[in-house]
Amino acid sequence: MTAYDRSANPAPVIQLDNVTFRRGDRTILDAISFAVRAGEHWSLIGPNGAGKSTILGFCGAVTHPTSGTVDILGRRLGHVELQTLRRSIGHVDPRHPIRSPLSLREVVLTGLTGTIETLLRWRPERAQVEHADKLIDQIGLSKRSDDVWPNLSQGERGRALVARALMSKPSLLLLDEPTTGLDVAAREQLLTTIADLEHTQPELASILVTHHLEELPSSTSHAVLLSDGRVVSAGPIHDVLTTANVSSAFEHPIRVGQHDRRWYALAESPPSLRALA
Repeated sequence: MTAYDRSANPAPVIQLDNVTFRRGDRTILDAISFAVRAGEHWSLIGPNGAGKSTILGFCGAVTHPTSGTVDILGRRLGHVELQTLRRSIGHVDPRHPIRSPLSLREVVLTGLTGTIETLLRWRPERAQVEHADKLIDQIGLSKRSDDVWPNLSQGERGRALVARALMSKPSLLLLDEPTTGLDVAAREQLLTTIADLEHTQPELASILVTHHLEELPSSTSHAVLLSDGRVVSAGPIHDVLTTANVSSAFEHPIRVGQHDRRWYALAESPPSLRALA
């Protein structure tokens, strides 16, 4: 595992120390350790079944580890009321199950109540509506504020969910495969919105789950590379996303590179095919 010196950095927003998670006789995660600080943008990367979503559950104060410790904003899971923690955590899930014809603005405002639907007899204050409109403007959807959810594209919905997650002014933002189901143009618009957070929300820490390197926002500063429930490497992204590390994690020869702060991965051709090229 790549060494990561924490001594010169501020206190972490979230820290996992030697975390293990078991389900029955099966070990899902084994000895997971890393720390995320304000202004850092991390990604959890690895093949299907590596344990990424389980780790995100710890970070969202949804799941407890079998052993080890998880500290969120200086408070330890198992020793704090969970709702208190969750108010400081924004969560972007592309599978957000909205069924009512709410407007984009109304959906963003539900980030204050932490609900799917607008609460009965709840009315946002003027300052809260202004804050929602500011966030909607930042994601480039001011002209769609009054449009109902079913009439929005998948890409517009993804960007709206980022604004919704930011309504409560969280210290930590979790993004669970946010580009799922998007075409290339919509994916790039959403990734630009996420990357812009390093400027619009400079103190915000984020953790994004993906198994595709091309889905990493350009703002990604750190990563945890996982395989079979173990950490292959963790720390600054240029130390983690090497050809050797990624090939090891995915158990396949993969060449890793970067262009204009965006990452890509290409499968290496077998020697016999390279000889024919």
